[in-house]
Amino acid sequence: MKIQFISGQLSTEFFQESISPKELSNHLGEFVTLHGSIYKIRKMSGFAFVLLRTPRQIISCIYGEFSEFNLKSISEESCVKITAIVHPEPRAKQGFELRLKTLQILSSPVEQCPIVIHNKELPISLETCLDYRPISLRNEKNRAIFQLQAGICSGIRHFLDNHEFTEIHTPKLGASGAEGGATLFTLPYFGKEACLAQSPQFYKQILTGVYERVYEIAPVFRAEKHDTSRHLNEYTSVDVELGYLKDFAQLMQLETAMLSSIFSFLSENYKAELELLSIHLPKINQIPVIRFSQAKSYLNFLSSEKEDLSPEEERLLCEKVYQETGSEFIFVTHYPTKKRPFYAMENPENREETLSFDLLFRGMEITTGGQRIHSYEEQLAKIRRLGMDEAVLKSYLMIHRYGIAPHGGFGLGLERFLTCLAQLPNVRYGCLFPRDIHRLTP
Repeated sequence: MKIQFISGQLSTEFFQESISPKELSNHLGEFVTLHGSIYKIRKMSGFAFVLLRTPRQIISCIYGEFSEFNLKSISEESCVKITAIVHPEPRAKQGFELRLKTLQILSSPVEQCPIVIHNKELPISLETCLDYRPISLRNEKNRAIFQLQAGICSGIRHFLDNHEFTEIHTPKLGASGAEGGATLFTLPYFGKEACLAQSPQFYKQILTGVYERVYEIAPVFRAEKHDTSRHLNEYTSVDVELGYLKDFAQLMQLETAMLSSIFSFLSENYKAELELLSIHLPKINQIPVIRFSQAKSYLNFLSSEKEDLSPEEERLLCEKVYQETGSEFIFVTHYPTKKRPFYAMENPENREETLSFDLLFRGMEITTGGQRIHSYEEQLAKIRRLGMDEAVLKSYLMIHRYGIAPHGGFGLGLERFLTCLAQLPNVRYGCLFPRDIHRLTP
């Protein structure tokens, strides 16, 4: 029997010598090989601009008398492999131009795209944009949004890993929800009923007893029947939990430092995307804090919502705080006990409020967090007071029964954060493939 082996050594040819513009400037006067998709063809008198879409850049190439293929043989969205000479050109923005020599067609579209994707802006409705999502994501600005989203996650991991947090991966199928109630998605599970995870709350609390500091970036599911510009039924939650907590203010300090680090990371590594999307990165050394009750009085705004801030109140509060402090962020603390989950620690000085907070950014709540109950007696008493089923929470209560340090954490909605950062009009623009009460495709 003849056995073959696959090498784990990646040669420069492994990625088909795809060269970034930064590398191209080191090859002036040389031939290079690139692959990508034809983003746009602009025919001029005697020559043409061929824009090649590569993973992070749109590269401008020149077709002319030096080219050894027929321009008519290619169409927009063809996948190609080219050879070109990096020709010095002082008038070009990058100081050179790519003069196409050969072109190999790897794949061609069988029909014209139903939407025009190579303009700076997509002049289509949100519904059309989402209906054609596999194609609309190829637009330069659209894909930059999610390149930035990837950068945010890299920045989060960079910060938390450097502060000795352990990344965890928790189940998304369970027997009960962390938040409980009407926002559970239930499904049949081998003769039983299961539900999709509303958050990794129980598991991240459990794992503070193992690793002390943990985090997860993963999807969560909420069966909320809201059809608004800020709600999704599946979104990505950045969950952070910290053991041996001094007080819940420590969590706000941690998030402030994390956000500052993320913005520095993006500034260093995603300049092109930030410039393309005209994104202003906030500079934060500190974030103002206001108690929930004070925020309500401060706004003097008549709202039917007494135990939470309405979306309009969040917007107005952010506007006022920005005018007075210059901060685009505001922590709101001590939310009413009635509005927080059963595991939220109550304020010892006032049991009607919790040691919890929300973080608002540019008019929208992006984070909820707080200190958790770590005493077995206190947690059990609250469960019984609320009429909850102790048996369902048996495995969760093990951490209290067998000892858990004071702890707390927060969850940041990735899509909302990105939407606010890029100032998108709807959270669906900040989600690759949105799931809401109307949409399960594509």
